[in-house]
Amino acid sequence: MTKAEIISKLKLEKHPEGGYFKETYRSALTAESALLPSYFDGSRSFSTCIYFMLTSDSFSAFHRVNQDEIWHFYTGQTILLHMISENGDYSKVKIGNRFDQGEIPQFVVPAKVWFSAEIISSEGFALVGCTVSPGFDFKDFELANRKDLVKKFPNHKDIISKLTRV
Repeated sequence: MTKAEIISKLKLEKHPEGGYFKETYRSALTAESALLPSYFDGSRSFSTCIYFMLTSDSFSAFHRVNQDEIWHFYTGQTILLHMISENGDYSKVKIGNRFDQGEIPQFVVPAKVWFSAEIISSEGFALVGCTVSPGFDFKDFELANRKDLVKKFPNHKDIISKLTRV
């Protein structure tokens, strides 16, 4: 299937960080705010899951969420996921299905870590799933500002400049 066919079939919509998404699961059970760390504003579903498509003509801009985010590779091209921890450590991982080339099909981005993703190939797309627990809410989402992130992590200026939009 082509990326356009998959976008249509799965009813994916544009995501603010880049790429396309559709929420596929939101737990009916909720954790009340009193049970969550103080940086959560209100209650949250126990878990949420989305389809996420990344294309070679775009990228997922640096952002962070308050929860761990699990990436599950389904099909397509290899994703290179970049991360910068709060103390400034940079790391990257290849998410895909070519295990003999060091790719892994599932990866957990720790809560509050800045991360972005891009397709390694000059053409194509990747379809993944992203699971978040406690469940995702846009109140937990922070899209990076290039100037602020470079100021905080000047030694990562090149990758931040490449993978931010503003």
